[in-house]
Amino acid sequence: MKTAPSKVRRFGLVANPEKPRTAAMVRRAAAWLRARGLPVLVEADSARKARVPPGRKEPASLEAMASEVDALLVFGGDGTMLRVARVVAGHGVAILGVNVGHLGFLTSVAPSQLDETLALLQQGRFSIDERAMLEATVQRASHVSVETALNDLVLSRGATSRLIELEVSVNDELVTRYRCDGLIVSSPTGSTAYSLSAGGSVVSPDAEVLVLTPICPHTLSIRPIVVSLASTVRVRLCRVHADVSLAADGQVQSALGAGDVIEVRRSRRSVRLIRPAGASFFATLRTKFGWSGGKV
Repeated sequence: MKTAPSKVRRFGLVANPEKPRTAAMVRRAAAWLRARGLPVLVEADSARKARVPPGRKEPASLEAMASEVDALLVFGGDGTMLRVARVVAGHGVAILGVNVGHLGFLTSVAPSQLDETLALLQQGRFSIDERAMLEATVQRASHVSVETALNDLVLSRGATSRLIELEVSVNDELVTRYRCDGLIVSSPTGSTAYSLSAGGSVVSPDAEVLVLTPICPHTLSIRPIVVSLASTVRVRLCRVHADVSLAADGQVQSALGAGDVIEVRRSRRSVRLIRPAGASFFATLRTKFGWSGGKV
């Protein structure tokens, strides 16, 4: 869902400290904004790493910053964006990623476009895409836990080569039993991540769907399945001969065992991503994948 833009007047900056190039970019962005009299906050660790002169006491956490700014600029790769998105989801702050990583579907702004993009935000020349998040409820004999993800939730085996067996239902209707290395439940936003590598379809981020993509299934007829985003996907671990885990966006992992049940549904929280004027999902696909078309 897209919402009407307004000018960004208060900016927040956060960076991945493990990427050397981010420090200079944070300093550059802070200087550009302050030179134009715009309030800018820098997340505490990022400010120390970039040696940004403090305008005032910087917020101690991302959550604190999210309540004080209109837009949060994230310098890093898609992994950094995913981490930040899970923290600030539901706070209403809009996020824009500046790509200091590799492919970068979520971090759509190139370093060379930074000054131009800041100007577009200041002028209100952007739109905001509301991206759905996923929520997984893990039911074990002893406890229940909940994980959230923007891209995907992945059940997968450990280092051994033994297959795992998963019983999958959608809205209480049995789909099948997979004998496989794992299963990816992807949001529309995550369709260009692990799901794509495993053979899943590219999905427009405004589509109201989930993609179920088995990882190396032992039956050739098994293919990815697309279901409504309003669905509840229920996965039960049947037979397990290896370590199995649930990963949220590839970053938060929970160990699983035989008999555990995972229910995946749309989260009540969402993430607001900024799209500068002139940017689009299909333009990003053409650029990132090198799609140039051809003549017949």
